[in-house]
Amino acid sequence: MSQALSIPVNLSLGSIDDYLGSVALMPRLNAEDERALARRFLEEGDLEAARQLVLANLRFVVHIARGYLGYGLPLPDLIQEGNIGLMKAVKRYDPEVGVRLVSFAVHWIRAEIHEFIIQNWRIVKIATTKAQRKLFFNLRKFKTRLGWFSPDEANAVAEELGVSVDNVYEMENRLSNQDMAFDITPGEDGEERDISAPIHYLQQTNADPAEVLESNEWDEYRETNLQAAIGQLDERSRDILASRWLSEEKLTLHDLAARYCVSAERIRQLENSAMKKLKKALLDEA
Repeated sequence: MSQALSIPVNLSLGSIDDYLGSVALMPRLNAEDERALARRFLEEGDLEAARQLVLANLRFVVHIARGYLGYGLPLPDLIQEGNIGLMKAVKRYDPEVGVRLVSFAVHWIRAEIHEFIIQNWRIVKIATTKAQRKLFFNLRKFKTRLGWFSPDEANAVAEELGVSVDNVYEMENRLSNQDMAFDITPGEDGEERDISAPIHYLQQTNADPAEVLESNEWDEYRETNLQAAIGQLDERSRDILASRWLSEEKLTLHDLAARYCVSAERIRQLENSAMKKLKKALLDEA
């Protein structure tokens, strides 16, 4: 649908002021015209009708997007995501419900902007659960002073939002942290500084292709030798080892004793003998 509508105001071209000026010139729709266009789209699949509905409400998306500037993300990106939400709303709008499109579309516009902010506000995704998302967008307005929440404030926020106090403290801690550059940050004089940068202690020790290949080949070699050594055992010894060490539901000594009609001690002896044979075969191959 978004491709078919092809809104003729591209946020990626020109300045945001040009876009805002173009949106402000879009004609408004009265309730009767809006209902007629919505019926055409709903009943006939008329994309031109849907396009007119979207264009007439672009200014409303701008108004909502401006409310999220405090998260430090570009206004054009926020508007673009809001436009996607508007188009989703137009697709689902039923004119017979008796509400204007703008009232119905609020949820969809905000949902798309919220998802964009959560995905892009930090490198690491800061909110994953429903409670965390709710706290992310409401915690700031509950801050009545600088610093951390007092126990009473945390309890009040948790009660009003219907989340646990632990969730409140966890999100407050997440919001107070900042992303850290992985690499070394150059100082004003051009020299490298910040020896605590993650690049100094988060090193990948197995990145050498030659070492990786050698390790993989060695693992395959040991697996081949192990299978060969197991193949040299008699059938009963193989079954005992497989049942005791290789199967998901491992059998006990008494289970195997009942299977072979011998004592549990005899099964233990056979197991130890088989393990010694395997060890010797593997050492001889090494």
